[in-house]
Amino acid sequence: MKILITGKNGQLGQQLQKQAPAGATVIAHGRDTLNIADKEQVFAVLSEARPDVVINAAAYTAVDKAQSEVEQAHAINARGPENLALACRELGARLIHVSTDFVFDGKQSHPYQPTDIRKPVSVYGESKARGEEAVEAILPEAIIVRTAWVYDSEGGNFATTMLRLMRERDQLGIVADQIGTPTWAGTLAKALYALASSPEASGIYHCTDAGAASWYDFAVAIFEEGKASGLLPEDRQVKIGPIATSDYPTPATRPSYSVLDKTRLTKEVGVELSHWRQVLRSVLGAHNL
Repeated sequence: MKILITGKNGQLGQQLQKQAPAGATVIAHGRDTLNIADKEQVFAVLSEARPDVVINAAAYTAVDKAQSEVEQAHAINARGPENLALACRELGARLIHVSTDFVFDGKQSHPYQPTDIRKPVSVYGESKARGEEAVEAILPEAIIVRTAWVYDSEGGNFATTMLRLMRERDQLGIVADQIGTPTWAGTLAKALYALASSPEASGIYHCTDAGAASWYDFAVAIFEEGKASGLLPEDRQVKIGPIATSDYPTPATRPSYSVLDKTRLTKEVGVELSHWRQVLRSVLGAHNL
C-alpha cells in the first residue's frame, strides 16, 4: 500500500510517520511541497505519486485567528479537502480526511454521533464543516474522521503548554465548563491506519481517547502525571483553579460540550480506545517534555 500524508510537520503528521505500517510506502508532504489549497499542485503531486490512500492531516488550526483570517481558514480547511477529493476521484485513490468536534455547536449534553447535524459556531468550525461537505459531495466513499483536543509530547499543544506554565507559575486558572475528550495524536494515527487497512470503511467516524473531561480536569491530570513521571519536581506546588468560559473571553466561540461517540469506529473497525487519563500517563511517562 502506498500512502500519501499531508501536513507532515504537525503533531498528527509526525505520529503518522512514526507509526507507518510495516510494508507500506509512506510519502509525507508539508506545506512547502504540497499546499492543499493549490489545486494545480495537488493534482501534480498526487498524479506523480499515484498513492493508494491519501490521509489529509493538513489543516488551519488557529481557532481564534481564524475569526479574522477567514479566507486563509477556508482556503486550507474547505478548498483544500475539495482539491484532494477531486484528485483522488480522478486517480482512483481512497481519501481519509481528518476533521473536528468544532463542526458542532456543543449545545447537547450527550455524545455526538457521526450522523448528527453540523452546526458550527466559529469561522474555524464553519471552514471544517465546509471541507467535510465538499469531500462527501465529490467522493461519497471517502472517510471523514472527526477528533478533538489533540495533544502530543512535542510541539505546541495544551499538554506541553501546561507543563511549561506549571514550571513558571504558582497559580493557574483553567476553563472548567467546556467538556470534551483529550486525544493523543498517536491514538488518532493508529485509528487512521486501521481505517486505511479496512477496504469496506467509508463515511464519517469519530476518534478520541475514551472518557470525558473539562480543560480544568485535563490540566489537573497533567500536573499530577507530570509530577509522577518526573517532568515536574515532586515538591512543586501550583494552585490550579476552575474558571468559567466567560472569565476567559476569546475571539472564537467554542463548543461547551463536544464529546464524540466512537461506537462505529470500535465496532466496525475494531479500534480499541483507552481512557484519556491512562493514555496521558503513558505519554508523559515515556517522553521527556
